[in-house]
Amino acid sequence: GHYISVDTSYEGEKAVLSSPDLYSEEWSCVRLIYQIATTSDTSPDPARLNLYLRQEGESFDRLLWSAKEPSDSWLIASLDLTNSTKKYKLVLEGEMGQDKSTSIAVFEIKITSGYCIECDFEENHLCGYVNRWNPNVNWFVGGGNIRNSQSILPKDHTLNSALGHYMYVDSVYVKHFQEVAQLISPKTMAPISGCLSFYYQLKQESSIVFTVYLRDMSGFYEEIWKTDSALNADWALAEVDFNAPYPMEVIFEVAFNSAKGGYVALDDISFSPVYCSNQTATPFNLADAGCNFEEDFCNFYQDHKDGPGWNRVKVKRNVYRAGDHTTGFGYYLLANTKFTSQPGYIGRLYGPTLPGNLQFCLRFYYALYGFFKMSGTLAVYIFEENHVVQEKIWSVLDSPKGVWTQAEISFKKPMPCKIVFVSWCKSFWDCGLVALDDVSLSLGSCQAADLLLPSPGECTFEKDECVFTQKKRGRGSWHRKRGPTPTSYTGPKGDHTTGVGYYMYIEASNMVYGQRAYLVSRSLRGTSGKQCLTFFYHMYGAGTGLLSVYLKKEGDDEEIPLWRRTGEQSISWLRGLIEYESDTNYQIVFEAIRGVSIRSDTAIDDILFQAGPCLEVEEIQFSSGYPDSLNEIEY
Repeated sequence: GHYISVDTSYEGEKAVLSSPDLYSEEWSCVRLIYQIATTSDTSPDPARLNLYLRQEGESFDRLLWSAKEPSDSWLIASLDLTNSTKKYKLVLEGEMGQDKSTSIAVFEIKITSGYCIECDFEENHLCGYVNRWNPNVNWFVGGGNIRNSQSILPKDHTLNSALGHYMYVDSVYVKHFQEVAQLISPKTMAPISGCLSFYYQLKQESSIVFTVYLRDMSGFYEEIWKTDSALNADWALAEVDFNAPYPMEVIFEVAFNSAKGGYVALDDISFSPVYCSNQTATPFNLADAGCNFEEDFCNFYQDHKDGPGWNRVKVKRNVYRAGDHTTGFGYYLLANTKFTSQPGYIGRLYGPTLPGNLQFCLRFYYALYGFFKMSGTLAVYIFEENHVVQEKIWSVLDSPKGVWTQAEISFKKPMPCKIVFVSWCKSFWDCGLVALDDVSLSLGSCQAADLLLPSPGECTFEKDECVFTQKKRGRGSWHRKRGPTPTSYTGPKGDHTTGVGYYMYIEASNMVYGQRAYLVSRSLRGTSGKQCLTFFYHMYGAGTGLLSVYLKKEGDDEEIPLWRRTGEQSISWLRGLIEYESDTNYQIVFEAIRGVSIRSDTAIDDILFQAGPCLEVEEIQFSSGYPDSLNEIEY
């Protein structure tokens, strides 16, 4: 047979292979058979094979899957593609890295309708199902008039003939008590829930246990089905409700107790997005569990007997007090427990009820002001509803004063529960303010979410400069930095993404008045229709100059100004929104001009490109310094 491989004579370049236009009105599965072979053991910059989804109307490709593990045999990757009304292309990209001896090859790429978890075992790739090897008992392929085993069945279920195939495991070689064979499905790559069904035969002479488990990426097993009893020797249908909101594997496990156990056969695994039982589970909406406090408290509430410990407040743009995290001029929650009616200076904020038995990742931003000792001033508890148990899952240790810092906590509870934010002062004399904003919940553990690939049009500058490059490096250039800038009374104290990460800024003390620094994106695909660009900028310092954003279309000499700010704006990170369109390929340019003094460090962070018009509108696209009514806190 034939395969294609990456030509290694072009060093440092990427090899790109693109599919024709594809449509999938229905859910489909992409199966890729590939190999990355190398002679060297470890390489600092290994070769990678990436698969992108290029959707019509989007300037960025979405990374579906990426692999860099070398292997000496062909491997199979299975990826679910959700149904979509748009045309798309699949794009394979080979990156050679530094290693000269590597080769990247693809043997087959196949798109079938249906879910990747489904299989009739008629094809030799077995849909990406794998047997976990065990010296004594293993799942084998049966049927097709191939193997002469004592447990061979006359017919498979798919074709109902001797030529069809199925999977089976038997007890002939069982040596020990409780020997286990496992057949592991490909990992679900998109959230699915519904009915998993399969056909099986079980012939038992001594006890066999046939179980189906779900296993998440942290290795946690959950049993979803088990055989009740021995059945007659004909194919029986099993159906089980199945919910995989984050990546999981399905494991078919057979445990034997003796060599005379008997056998289990399996065929025709299929999936339907409708639950088998007539349950219409109201899906839990994650958006209801978070809040940015711009409009109200969302589904968060306080206990009346505690008194109003937490208030929604808004700070006008100013140069002394930071505003909220969402936009820099919106609302956040502030706990001032010094004057609450309850003794103990405690303010509790309760979240909505969360369903049990799901892995969650909680993220929120907090900032602390005016405490001498910070540790323990803000804590997160989990409150289980059935028995009044509170478990502390997080508390603040130390953090930079007045900087919005991100916290991430993974948790999983068997029973429905609530999150409770607790602000606490140890005494009247050491009682500062606790600020909270942008609470969000996602499914899966936070670590798993960090392993997920960042969305392509997003740049947080945590690892590198993403799609951006400098027009010219040198004194007048953008720098990637974490923590405060060296000059006092200018520049941010921390980044916008986490409070302790990286941002881009110009260092005014290395530049002269009026000197410019350019940060330019690579060429982006033009599309019809509006695009929305969101970013955060920081312009604090009495001598601050200009920050402008331009659109440069391919072939045009002129740059189109989209947005501009002049002079000092705020001590906060502020959100910028720009709506633009370009049907030809284009670049986005961020230009900073140094102001009159060294107090003009200008910074940007968290750039996000999205297809479609902006959902909110920024009042002023071109404006000068901040208004006069400064430093008022609006309660």
